[in-house]
Amino acid sequence: MATKIRLQRGGRKGYAFYRIVIADARAPRDGKFTERIGSYNPNTNPATVDLNFDRALYWVESGAQPTDTVRNILSNEGVYLMKHLRGGVKKGAFDEAEAQKRFDAWKADKQKQNDGIRAKDEQKKEEARRSNLEAEKKVKEAIAKKVAEKNAPAPEEVPAEEAAEATAEAPAEEAAETPAEAEATAEAPAEA
Repeated sequence: MATKIRLQRGGRKGYAFYRIVIADARAPRDGKFTERIGSYNPNTNPATVDLNFDRALYWVESGAQPTDTVRNILSNEGVYLMKHLRGGVKKGAFDEAEAQKRFDAWKADKQKQNDGIRAKDEQKKEEARRSNLEAEKKVKEAIAKKVAEKNAPAPEEVPAEEAAEATAEAPAEEAAETPAEAEATAEAPAEA
């Protein structure tokens, strides 16, 4: 029996979700499988992988052949690195503790990269939210300005109250002349 490690599709139309399964190569894609070892969600950034590491390593060491996508997933999760490190331990290049130390260092670096990707994604979302908010504020200000211009009286139209105030102020200004100015204006027509 040729054993394959492959993806089994689930989820709804346009939103695929996959299970990572061990199956006979002759079985249909979504058909019978031997064991489910994890899941893969490509809809997140970075893609979310939930993998039973020990079982995946067991099947890879047993000779199960992964599909190309599953090979990339297992490689990104470190299954092939651990297989390689275990080969070094068997050959005597280093001991089990050194292999685990190297794997942990690699895993920490990988986690740091994933956190950086998530942080960049969050920053882009925040910047997009801020720019949308600024654009919305500008649109609202433009609308408010148009409404204010529409509701403002035309320059030719002077309301009755303002006209009454203007005429009441004019005589008051004439009465405010000093007595010397009043005599000067009174003598001017007499001389002429």
